[in-house]
Amino acid sequence: MQSIFIIFLKEFKAFFLSPIAYIFITVYLVVTNFLFFQGFFIINQADMRGYFTLLPWIFLIFVPAITMRSWAEEKKLKTLELLLTWPLNDVEIVIGKFLASFCFLAISLLLSITVPITIAMLGNPDGGMIFCGYLGALLLGSAYLAIGLWISSLTENQILAFIIGAGITLLLLLIGNPFITMLAPSWLVPFFTYIGLGNHFESIGRGIIDSRDIIYYVSIIGFFLFLNIRSLESRKWE
Repeated sequence: MQSIFIIFLKEFKAFFLSPIAYIFITVYLVVTNFLFFQGFFIINQADMRGYFTLLPWIFLIFVPAITMRSWAEEKKLKTLELLLTWPLNDVEIVIGKFLASFCFLAISLLLSITVPITIAMLGNPDGGMIFCGYLGALLLGSAYLAIGLWISSLTENQILAFIIGAGITLLLLLIGNPFITMLAPSWLVPFFTYIGLGNHFESIGRGIIDSRDIIYYVSIIGFFLFLNIRSLESRKWE
């Protein structure tokens, strides 16, 4: 645990040593608040469904921007080889980086607390659904982070890591969409529906915490972190 904390602290501090992190958080809050409240006053309903509907698409840009530098920058600056010589195993390094990214994302979501506070001042929102929405956002964002970290471990080009990471998450987000499943062969529909990132997020966002949705996200996160670990192992063999 101490080894993981060392990597976590190193990565988490790195986010805030440059103005980029503050710019990301500011842009995230401005964009999400603007888009949500633009429709909120038109619909005139005291809930955050519109806000959580936006998140999967905003995360497509925001989350890969968080992870694109994680490994790619280490490779570009030639510090990855030094990091791998530390008395740490690959699992500890990957988990440390993932937790640092997760905390950065969680802080960004926490700072949006002004949205439910504003809604509560204007109406009587369902607190349970808001809690489920934030839980779903953390799980969805964590899956995006795991994917982005794996992609970043494959290249030293941050822009390429951003584009490919966004592309893969977009594919997994859309594959369960009714428009896609309508065109797919009937025997593939249940599979596409299950692996779609958005379907499980929508289920949790409706206030239904189903163990199958939790297991799904934990499995996706674990799978891509495993790929990240294997990517490091293959570099050692090289």
